[in-house]
Amino acid sequence: MNATSLALSAHDIGKTYGHFPALAGVTLDVARGTSVTIFGRNGAGKTTFLKIAATLARASSGDVDVAGFSVGEAPEDVRRRIGFLSHNTYVYRDLTPRENLRFFSRLYGLDLSDDELAERLGRVGLGHRQNDPVRSFSRGLLQRVGIARVTLHDPEVLLLDEPYTGLDRGAVDTLNMMLDQAVEEGRTVILTTHDLELGLRASGRAHIIDRGRIVYSGGAADLETREAYRHFIQSGTKP
Repeated sequence: MNATSLALSAHDIGKTYGHFPALAGVTLDVARGTSVTIFGRNGAGKTTFLKIAATLARASSGDVDVAGFSVGEAPEDVRRRIGFLSHNTYVYRDLTPRENLRFFSRLYGLDLSDDELAERLGRVGLGHRQNDPVRSFSRGLLQRVGIARVTLHDPEVLLLDEPYTGLDRGAVDTLNMMLDQAVEEGRTVILTTHDLELGLRASGRAHIIDRGRIVYSGGAADLETREAYRHFIQSGTKP
């Protein structure tokens, strides 16, 4: 695959914490304008991999390019082109959703009006809560604010670590709609999740990471993908 057609290209990525190998040689290419899900058990390495791609952790070995820029050599260029959502939503709890988005919009160099901020919050179903302090929100509502934050600057690549955590059915449907729209607009979505059905629904392609390595890659609609999930994640054995 031509490098210019790749949203993410990772080659032989290793990451060690002390003597523990969190990643042991991950190689993965993701085409622009596609959506992929990375499945894995707790501790398999999927969060570590996303953090490296998001410039929040440094690989011990190997190379990663995101949106055409090297994570190691041009991290600022990468950050301008990605939206990263993790278990920490990185929103300020003493601010309202509107105030949070205004703050982050300024960090991105955006000059969004109140109406534009309200529209962004309306996309995630928070139009009626835009002036309430975030500290009063449930985990699911916090996640909605986080989703609004990471999509604020219309990033080329979305890196979402367990984005469905804590979301109710309505919020899940809203997120799925936003992910579908992102891909339709030519953006790239790379997400991790423990939920097989949600992960397959959200993506065209699936990868499984186990003990720090990609051990399976296949189409989201392939029967073999479900079999691999059962073997590597549910039973913890190789097929």
